[in-house]
Amino acid sequence: MAKKTDKDDHKGTIALNKRSRHEYHFDERIEAGLALQGWEVKSLRAGRVNITDGYAIIKNGEVFLFGAQIMPLGSASTHIHPEERRTRKLLLNRKEIDRLVGQVERKGYTLIPTAMYWKANRAKIELGLAHGKKEHDKRDAVKDREWQIEKARTMNARNRDA
Repeated sequence: MAKKTDKDDHKGTIALNKRSRHEYHFDERIEAGLALQGWEVKSLRAGRVNITDGYAIIKNGEVFLFGAQIMPLGSASTHIHPEERRTRKLLLNRKEIDRLVGQVERKGYTLIPTAMYWKANRAKIELGLAHGKKEHDKRDAVKDREWQIEKARTMNARNRDA
């Protein structure tokens, strides 16, 4: 049997929050389960989800996901009135929640969803413990990325000439 790699963890990726990497510095990543309704699971399987505007907060010792949008399917039941931006409970251990309370309330971190994926037929969400980037940090990141691209082009050109 083949060894499991880190890339296998997100094999069943449902949604990614690519913008979050530009907006925040991530210190840690946490995996959490989602408490979903039946129509939401069907929509996730169809890929009708957007987590770019989402964030998580801790209230009364529980973690909730706000702002994530799960669009209902057109074939949803007629007696259910789905809310696409409903607050969803995140499933974490008590120790994890207690540690996150300390990080968020005392140190000023934010919980940002970075990815949503399937793991053993269960929907999981990856939360990043993040600090917001300043404008100059964003410019530095763009400058570094452009420098890496230019360096790779130069190396490729030198290798072709040799």
